[in-house]
Parts: sequence; C-alpha cells; structure tokens
Amino acid sequence: MAKRDYYEVLGVAKSAEADEIKKSYRKLAVKYHPDKNPGDKSAEEKFKELGEAYEALSDPQKRSAYDQYGHAAFDPRMRAGAGGGGFGRAGGFHDPADIFREVFGGGGGGGGGIFDDLFGGGGGRGGDPTQGQRGANLQYDMEITFEEAANGCEKEISVTKPGRCETCDGTGGEAGSKMRTCATCGGRGQVISNRGIFSIAQTCGRCEGAGKVPEKPCPKCAGSGRREQNSKIKLRIPPGVDSGSRLRSTGNGEAGLRGSPAGDLYVVLHVQPHDIFQREGDDLICEVPVSFVQAALGAEVDVPTLEGKTPIRVPPGTQSGTVFRLKGRGIRNVQGFGVGDLHVRVTVEVPTRLNHAQRTKLAEFAAVCDESVNPQTQSFFEKAKKLFR
Repeated sequence: MAKRDYYEVLGVAKSAEADEIKKSYRKLAVKYHPDKNPGDKSAEEKFKELGEAYEALSDPQKRSAYDQYGHAAFDPRMRAGAGGGGFGRAGGFHDPADIFREVFGGGGGGGGGIFDDLFGGGGGRGGDPTQGQRGANLQYDMEITFEEAANGCEKEISVTKPGRCETCDGTGGEAGSKMRTCATCGGRGQVISNRGIFSIAQTCGRCEGAGKVPEKPCPKCAGSGRREQNSKIKLRIPPGVDSGSRLRSTGNGEAGLRGSPAGDLYVVLHVQPHDIFQREGDDLICEVPVSFVQAALGAEVDVPTLEGKTPIRVPPGTQSGTVFRLKGRGIRNVQGFGVGDLHVRVTVEVPTRLNHAQRTKLAEFAAVCDESVNPQTQSFFEKAKKLFR
C-alpha cells in the first residue's frame, strides 16, 4: 500500500510551522493511541503512521529531504543523494511509542508526566487509583541468522517475568475481598517526608502508588496481583531487519500491579555474519573466485544468491575486482521500498602447486606472449619509467 503524504497524515499545510505540526500530532496521537483503543488494529496503524510523519516533519533536516524527495528520502539506497544519512535505525524511524513519550514529556510505565495523566499509568496521579502501576517494559536480545533477517521468520521466545497472578486474576485480593484506603499514605499513593526546607514525595511502598490495598491480600502474590512466571511469546520478524532493529511486542512486558496494564517487550535483534555475503544497506556483496583460464577465455560461472545459485557470464579478459550487478537479488527493504541488488566481485585466482608438466606449458604460453596481452602492465611501466631512472 502506498504511503500517505506526511502533511496529510498530520492534517497540516506544507507551510505549517513546527509548533503547529507538534500541536496537531499531540491531538491525533492521543486520539489513536493503542491504550485508548485496545484491540483496534486500525487505530494502531494510524498511531504508527502519525509517529513516522511527525518524526520526519519535526526534524528540519528530514523535513527538507522529504519536501525535496518525498518518501524516497528515507529509502536507504537513496539517502546519499537526498542528504538524509543517519536517519535513525534500519528503515529510518523510531518506535512510535517512544516518539509519543518524548513529545508528551513522560516515560510511561509510571514514570510521571503528561503520558501518565492521559493513560492512568502514574499510579495515584490520575485515573482509578485502585489500578496501581503499569508494568515495566522489558528488553530481550535475540540472535538470528543472516537468512532469517533477510527472509523474515517466526520465533518463539521464553521470558521469565512478573505475570498476572492466576489465583486472584491480578486483583491482589482474595475472592470477594474489598479494597480499602492505604493507611500508610492515606490514599494519596505517595509518602511525603520533610528534609529541612524541602519536602520529598515518594511512591508509597505499601500500596505501590495505588492509594488502596485489598482487605485480604491474595496469599499467592501477597497482594501485588502478579507472580514470577515463564511466558512463551511468538514473534513475527519481518524481512529486511538488520542488527540493532527493535521489535515491540505490546503487552508482553511485566504485568501491572493489581490488574493495571502490562508493559511492552522490546526485542533487539543481532544478526549473525554470513560466510559468503556482506550487507550494505539493502544490497549484498559477494566475492566469487574464478580461475585464470576462465577469466582469460571467458566462462559461465554459477554464483550464490539468497534464493540459490544463478549463472553469470564472465566475458573474456575479465580482470580481478570486476563487479557484476544482479538487480533485485539483495535484501527486501524493511519499510517496503523494494529490494536491493547483489554485487558479485570477481577475484582471479593465481594457480599454485603446479607440477612439472603444468609449469612447462605455462612457460611455453609466456614465451609466445608479447606486451599486447597485458595492456595494464604495459601502461603502468610506461608511467613509471621516469621513476626507474
């Protein structure tokens, strides 16, 4: 599906000032945030689209490149020409949730700020105080093969983390138990201590910022609503990812306290090096050795690709270092901007361990050759004559 114009996504004119762009993003991002639209895939996609558009138009360098080249400015193969080098991670854009938190000045997951006021993640600062704190985000480092990164794959990982208590279903209390005001903080969710002329507010350690505690705590989770458990999580890795790519698995972080929303799981990918291919952006580079005879007389040579072998024609007189380009045989762009190319660099292998008969034939060959068969050598020594005097 073709990408929409970023100005259209944010509902602003191309002449819009930075403040107008930010104001429009804030309004729309709140409207379509996944926490406000649980289970709504359409809203989630619009939220991602908004994050990408805002990141592009809020940065003067990126906006200038976009105004000149459109979406092609963020295609890794076009960056050198568009002046858009260094546009973030693979594919050019950061996680939309991170952009949201940065714009709204909050860390999410109970970190305070506008984000918490909007979505009740602050624990005692907004929303229903009995909901406790949103679970913390987690990071998982995953190693995948070169082929898995290029072609995409599905993985299942095992993560040990605080999960929802099955005994109390995350409420933190026994069946039928009511919630009562926390005696330690008086329902404020915070404990204030005076240090001279300063007053320091800290999250209440008893209710964890909720302001209320169950009358009869669950004996399995001691009233927290969560217990340590091992979870198996399935992930779909899209084709074209590279080392450092980060995938977000919504709701698979730590469970929140007393039934509050869970955090997210961020999976950081580490791609194993390949025995044959080297990657540069979406392009692949492969060195293929050919014999002296094949390079001199020409030959058809099979070269490897990610899909299997394919033949290329090596013309007579091919020199070592010659590069053949196979269009569309590289890596699929993770953002959907087509497929890179495969660059096959030919290296001419000099014969070694010659037997007597082979050495004799090679000497006979050299005897019948003149300077015309080695034009590069002749040209070099012509230029170097004055240095040899």
